[in-house]
Amino acid sequence: MPGAEQAPAAAAATAAADSRILFENVRIFDGVSADLSPPSSVLVHGNLIEKVSRDKIAADGARVVDGGGRTLMPGLIDMHWHSMFVGVPLQVAMTQDPTYINIVAGVEARKTLMRGFTTVRDMGGSAFSLKRAVDQGVIPGPRIYPSGAMITVTSGHGDFRSMSDLPRTLGAPGSRHDLAGDSTIADSPDEVRLRTREQLMQGATQVKLTGGGGVSSPHSPLDVVTFTEAELKAAVDAAKDWGTYVAVHAYTPVAIQRAIRAGVQSIEHASLMDEETAQMMAKSGAWLSTQPFPDALADAFPRGSDEWQKAQEVFAGTDKTYQLAIKHKLKTAFGTDILFSSQLAEQQGNILASLTRWYTPAQTLIMATGTNAELLKLSGLRNPYRGDLGVVREGALADLILVDGDPIQNIRLIGDPEKNFLLIMKDGVIYKDAATAR
Repeated sequence: MPGAEQAPAAAAATAAADSRILFENVRIFDGVSADLSPPSSVLVHGNLIEKVSRDKIAADGARVVDGGGRTLMPGLIDMHWHSMFVGVPLQVAMTQDPTYINIVAGVEARKTLMRGFTTVRDMGGSAFSLKRAVDQGVIPGPRIYPSGAMITVTSGHGDFRSMSDLPRTLGAPGSRHDLAGDSTIADSPDEVRLRTREQLMQGATQVKLTGGGGVSSPHSPLDVVTFTEAELKAAVDAAKDWGTYVAVHAYTPVAIQRAIRAGVQSIEHASLMDEETAQMMAKSGAWLSTQPFPDALADAFPRGSDEWQKAQEVFAGTDKTYQLAIKHKLKTAFGTDILFSSQLAEQQGNILASLTRWYTPAQTLIMATGTNAELLKLSGLRNPYRGDLGVVREGALADLILVDGDPIQNIRLIGDPEKNFLLIMKDGVIYKDAATAR
């Protein structure tokens, strides 16, 4: 609209389109190597890293950021995030007007970015409009790789209907959550194919199905297996036709193995995995996208409730899952799966740091940057952000964090981003700048 005031984030993005920012005297964690570089320089031009050098870089007119020997690292990536549900309690998420949910999600998006998570893979929820608002610079937030509505079956994880909603006519919408685009019910290969294509039509970068029981859904015991192999394959084939892939929520060996046989490329959680299943995953090349669930996540449910009890069972399997992942050298991604708690979301960095129970600090940070970015590439031509993420190298997208200290020596630094992240850049735009005050 002529004369309309440009949103602050959009103005910043416009100003950065041809800007040059030079980081000097920084030690680089590049998202791939376990060691920091010697003191180096990094030149950002527009939204790309133009040059990385151990020598000084001549860049007349560029803004110079003196790193003072601090660490420059890629923006962090959370591979299992729920943008629409992280900031509201369970009961609110189930009953509140979608407009309210969207407003809260916008606030949480900014908080996520300010924790240094410059990219998230959204694994269920109607995040398409939020993504559009972030990409257009209307509000600050991370890059979002949306799945759209998580696809489930009648009585599966994601079916939040009451008994009065039954029976459903095959082909008809399943619930208010179906209409809102948060979850959707499909009870045949044809319905699965339809729902998959609907998500892709809206801009899904990958598609998520719930292949077994879940914690938060009221009618979904953990041990049940939901989709048939034919139904799973219908989604895999439809996604493959669009050049992308399917991720499946699955805890138990039976659910995981069925998904792998159907061609699923990303298994979410796998918290009750066994040796045979790990071997099958390793042979197939499927990714393990699992989470070091904090005990506090169970507090989203009333203590002693069925959901709380299921959470205890899932959390008890975390250690074994990571041990199997290491033993069988599974391609493993990091995510948090934080739901229904803005307070717990503030611990996103600390949850990442808790991976040092199984991995070195360097391995942990590599997983949350360069490794996670490799999984994002499975979206192929559906990838909305063309270019390398999760790395500091020439030609990569300029998502960067200046850390006051060495996170490889002290990974707890990432748990207090307000204090320790002096500068946060996404797509060449600086969203936090405390570097000049130091």
